[in-house]
This record gives sequence, structure tokens and C-alpha cells, in this order.
Amino acid sequence: MKPAPLLLALLMVAGGLLPATEAKRPNLLVIVVDDQSPFDLKLYNPRSTLETPHLDRLAQEGMVFDGAYHMGSFSGAVCTPSRHMIMSGRTLWHLPIAPLATQNGRCPPNLEHQTMPAVFNRAGYATMRTCKQGNSYEAANRLFAVRHDATRRGGTHESGSGWHGDRALDFLRQREAAKDRRPFLLYFGFSHPHDTRDGTPALLAKYGAVNHANPHSPPPAHPKQPALPLNYLPAHPFSHGHPGLRDEVAVSGVWKRRDEHTIRNELGREFACSENIDAHIGRVLARLEAMGELDNTCVFYTADHGIAIGRHGLQGKQNLYQHTWRVPLIAKGPGIRPRSRVEGNVYLLDLLATLCDLAGIPPPDTNEGTSFKPVLAGHRQTVRDVLYGAYSGGTKPGIRSVKRGDWKLIQYDVLHGAVRETQLFNLKDNPEEFLPQHHAPELARLTGATPAPHQTNLATDPRHAGKLAEMQSLLLAEMRRLHDPWRLWNQPDDGLTPPPDNRKSRPRKDNQKRP
Repeated sequence: MKPAPLLLALLMVAGGLLPATEAKRPNLLVIVVDDQSPFDLKLYNPRSTLETPHLDRLAQEGMVFDGAYHMGSFSGAVCTPSRHMIMSGRTLWHLPIAPLATQNGRCPPNLEHQTMPAVFNRAGYATMRTCKQGNSYEAANRLFAVRHDATRRGGTHESGSGWHGDRALDFLRQREAAKDRRPFLLYFGFSHPHDTRDGTPALLAKYGAVNHANPHSPPPAHPKQPALPLNYLPAHPFSHGHPGLRDEVAVSGVWKRRDEHTIRNELGREFACSENIDAHIGRVLARLEAMGELDNTCVFYTADHGIAIGRHGLQGKQNLYQHTWRVPLIAKGPGIRPRSRVEGNVYLLDLLATLCDLAGIPPPDTNEGTSFKPVLAGHRQTVRDVLYGAYSGGTKPGIRSVKRGDWKLIQYDVLHGAVRETQLFNLKDNPEEFLPQHHAPELARLTGATPAPHQTNLATDPRHAGKLAEMQSLLLAEMRRLHDPWRLWNQPDDGLTPPPDNRKSRPRKDNQKRP
């Protein structure tokens, strides 16, 4: 006996198979926090003491991505290109603010009219945004129908994350009062846990942290402070190529210090801010549930990029280790299998295409991202095989990375050739990206980690020379494919080259050879 058409349609909707245009279009809740390593969360790091009950519930009811990345930055303000990519679905070197992108015709004019708020406004969605002010894509942000942006990094409800939570709740209450039946796109951003990490007094006490204000001495030790990361170092073994970088030398509460007590206190502050964010996410999810809207809402939780805070002896987000290149990503909604976990291999720039796919609307022609709806529906485990990352916010060319399978390459060409380093990791064997410096006996006392001999940088190991050459070729291919305008010391000179009499890089002329 064949099922009735209505029953069949309901079954298809439940399985996430029916196009959104033939069913009720989903609401879209996109939650973006500022500066959060995935390894802050228990979901990614069982050693973590950070408590996030609402994110844990979101993961239990949805899908966790182990391979979500931001593509990188050409600016010390890593937030800025990352948030441009989220809004536009464009790759790093094709953004309107990317070096030479507009001049070389690699970014169309008036791109803001093809960004997330513009696309969903035209599709009949009610669009609303609350987030931090600045270091973002202002031309796109102002297109949200309702917008409440402000940087709130204080330790009270009104001066901190509670303010953003209140704005989201106001939008939902007004929607309910007006009996607005349009689907909504709610971009729910936070200003924390970006420094200055002034948590609420109760949560600071919970994690044994204080808002330290003396740059000349470490903060007091406290047994409730989070443990040092396993890959903690008191200093990075070489310069990362951005001298005087604010995030490494001027963050209030840390400054240049990398001692145990300073890092543990700063992690405590990070955790206090992150748990507070979790609480306000819980308020919004509870409101949606009370309104009967939650079951038809696709929820995405992520960060604009990761952060170091003592890992590898670094403090900021201007590096390409996994703690900083990766981002947390949790998704929940109709058709997403509860308690599921995937690699994904997605970029943040894939969000726009994915939201459009879920809503049953075409992505803009300017989009370069790939929808990961097939991953959400359980049809695929990954979107792509190769991942590329860049950081060139300091001296050029900067840092580049490529990953395929378990293998990852990072190369540094900075300080005008003074630092040229290569790192090769097998992430299955060495997920913490341990370096030779992590094998020092005195570090084991601080971190409790005793790396095995093979858990190290393998770039100089002759047994892996073939893999090194393979990954270097792959990196060059990705740099060419994505129009990376610079080249490293050991690559063909087909990008930007520094003139011999000038320490700054300059573009090659249009009539010069290009890849």
C-alpha cells in the first residue's frame, strides 16, 4: 500500500530531503563568537574545565564538526577578513579588501549587495544582527533590516555579553508581538571572549581568575584556574614574523608574559567569558522553544577564528597551528542527525552557500563557497580534501599552511628572509603539533605531557622527505589556484616580489608572467 502524498511529504521533510521551497522555510540562527579556540570546549578537548551546558545540549541534538577552518588573513586584525568571508562567501584573496583583488578584477564591485543580509532580505526573510562593532564588513552589516552592534567586553550584564543576548531576545519578542510569520535570519554575535576578557565576578571566581592589571608581575596562582595546554611553551622557538604585534605584547593582563600563572589566569578569564556567552545562548534557545520556533530553526555555532593563549608560546590569532586555524562548529536543525560528528573540512566562507541551500534559495553568483548541506544531511563526511591557510599580516610573504588527510605543512618566510622555517606534522600521530621544544623535561612538570619521540616536527626527518615534497607541491598549487599574491623563498617567483632596494613587497605589473 502506497503512503498518502501528505504522509510521504512529511516523511521527506523529517528526513531533511524535501527542498525548503516545498516545505516551511527554516529560520536561521548564526552564532559567532570572537576569538575562541575549539580546544577551549570539552567537545573538542576532554581535559577542558570550561562548562558550556547549552552548547553541550546543542551538540547532543545536532552535529559537531572536527574540521572547520577560517582561511586566514592578510591583516593583523584576523577578524576582519574572516568576517568578510562569512558575509560574502568569497575566498581570502578575492575579498574587496584583499591586496590587489579589486585592481586585478578578482572581486566584483558593490559586493555588499550579494552578501548574507542582502540575499536573505531579497528572499523575504526577516534579518537581524547584533555583534561587536568594527573589524568587520561594515557595508554588509548595515544591510540587516534590524541591527544593534556595539563592542561589549565588560564584566556586567549590560557591558558584556548580556547586552547582545538582550538584543536577540528583543527581536524575538517583537516578532511574536507582531505575529510576524516570515522566516528569520538572526546573526547573533558576541564581543567576547576577545580580550579584554573581563568576566563577571562570579564566573571569574569559578575559574580562579582575576582581571590582572600589573604588567610587571604575574597574577596570583589559584587551584581553580584551567590547566596549561598540553602544547604550552614559555616562548615560540622563532619569530612568527610580526614584530610588535599587539596581540603578542600588549594584551591587558598578559602583555609579554608567558609564565605559568599568567597563562592559566588568562585562560580562566577566557573561560569565564565563554561560559557567560553560553548562558545567553541558552536564553535565546529557550525563548525560541517557548515560541514553538526552535524545531524549525537551523542553528550554527562558531567563532571567527581560534586563539593561542599560551599554546606554542603564542598569545594571539596570527598563526596557523590547529588551535588557531581551526574553529568550533556545531549545527542543529531539521534533518541533522543528533549526536553526530563529522570531519567536514569546511571553511567559514561556506556558511553563505549552506544557509542558502537550507532555505531553498540560490546563492549569489559572487559566492565561492561550497554548501555543506550534504554533510548535514549525512550524505557525505567531507566537503573537500585539501585545506589552505595563510597569514601575511606582518612581514611578507608570511606564513602558509596546507592540510590533506592526516598531513599538515606550515612554512614561514618572514622578517625579510631572516626566518625561513618548515614544519611537517602527522596530526593523527601528533594532534597537539608538538615541536622539539615540547620534549624538554621541565615542561612535563608544568603540563603533564610527555610527547613520544615521533611526536615532533618531521620536516627534517629523511624518512618523510617524499611527503614533505608532496605537501610543498600541494601548497604551491593551492596558492596559485586561490590567487595568493606572494611566494615563499623556495617557490617560483610568480607572485609579489620585494624589490632589491626596498624592504616592502610590491605587486608585479599586469604584463608580467602570472600562474
